Amino acid sequence: MKKLSQKQKRKFRVRKSISGTVDCPRMSVFRSNKHITVQLIDDETQTTLIGMTTAALSGLKGTKAERAFELGKKVAEAAKKKKITRVVFDRGSSRFHGRVKQVAEGAREAGLVF
Repeated sequence: MKKLSQKQKRKFRVRKSISGTVDCPRMSVFRSNKHITVQLIDDETQTTLIGMTTAALSGLKGTKAERAFELGKKVAEAAKKKKITRVVFDRGSSRFHGRVKQVAEGAREAGLVF
């Protein structure tokens, strides 16, 4: 049997209690060293409703935290166009701190309800 890393254990522990639907999708945040990726996922049909990353958005300037905040705003605007107002926040294996927290604050400021 394979041993799981602490990062994988944290991810599974967070995911076992979170699930998204069409009305209230899961807002999954992945943080790499350079970029942040955000997806709105419907777990019932296993489809991605919206997906954005700081790598694909060329107009973002500033520090990594400022770009994460702007990404949160852009995801919230795209969600409002699809008539999504509520989401379940999934931080994955990352702590709710720094850039992950900035994404959440940007989305909340733009009108998403967690």
